[in-house]
Amino acid sequence: MSRLGRLVLSLPIPEPVRARAERLFECFAPPKHVGTEKLIAAANANKADAVVISFGIPMTADAIARLPASVKIIASTSVGFDHIDVAAANARGVAVGITPDAVTDATADVTLLLMLGACRRAKEHIRSMDQAWSVRNGFFDGLGVDLTGKTLGIVGMGRIGRAVAERCRGFRMPILYHNRNRLSPDLEGNAGYFASLDEMLPHCQVLSLNLPGGQGVIMTAEKFALLPKGALFVNSARGGLVDEDALIDALKSGQLVGAGLDVFKSEPNYDTRVNDLPNTFLLPHVGTATVETRTRMANMALDNVEAVLSGRPAPYPATL
Repeated sequence: MSRLGRLVLSLPIPEPVRARAERLFECFAPPKHVGTEKLIAAANANKADAVVISFGIPMTADAIARLPASVKIIASTSVGFDHIDVAAANARGVAVGITPDAVTDATADVTLLLMLGACRRAKEHIRSMDQAWSVRNGFFDGLGVDLTGKTLGIVGMGRIGRAVAERCRGFRMPILYHNRNRLSPDLEGNAGYFASLDEMLPHCQVLSLNLPGGQGVIMTAEKFALLPKGALFVNSARGGLVDEDALIDALKSGQLVGAGLDVFKSEPNYDTRVNDLPNTFLLPHVGTATVETRTRMANMALDNVEAVLSGRPAPYPATL
């Protein structure tokens, strides 16, 4: 079988996905610690027909303009595509592929981990164990709050939001959601729809962001103030959706009982004031970090590349 074209990989991919890539394409990898500039240089040096990138490699209009004319597809191993100027790519005739279905369960699982970790003050207790359990909790020391039975509000009821709702029903949590459009009854289940975010927030004892990035700041000081006092806030979507100064103020004032965060406005150089607060539970953007999920993501990226270089549309396109 002749190879379909020349592929530049900006990230390591697991076996046997790499073996598949090498069967289908002539593969090239830039040096370690790849950023946008090294990717562009490698694509030009190797006259790439396709590039595979991750969320950590922004592709602005300027970056896309500097890719070689031979590139037909940018395949991102992510469900979000706010790091890619899709309109600029499409204007050059370059397709953009993503990996939507691969990340759903792993991200929903991490969202539950964030909820539980923040509710039960896991960070403080882990630190205590790291210090050889030097201070024992009294009967009324180190108490968290229950997650079971709390009313959950979900902002963004796509695949991940629905998977979060499915898991939270196991905690007997009433589900509310705000979405651009109301879901069909079979997808909505028993969840209550709010066309207005402002109208939903006062009912949410737990609020989870599960919408794509690139929409500007959603959670401002005004929005946090609409939540009931002592609400829990969770974000496994994108850090740019949140005014982090407003979040810190809400955590300090007690407006929020806690926050579970897997994403931050500036990654990896995040605002460490968030970590200094005792009522936060933080993870370093590991929502999709399982062997199974990353393998599926890599395979879906190759599916997109294989289709486009074979003259077919990408099966998982980024659509505006």
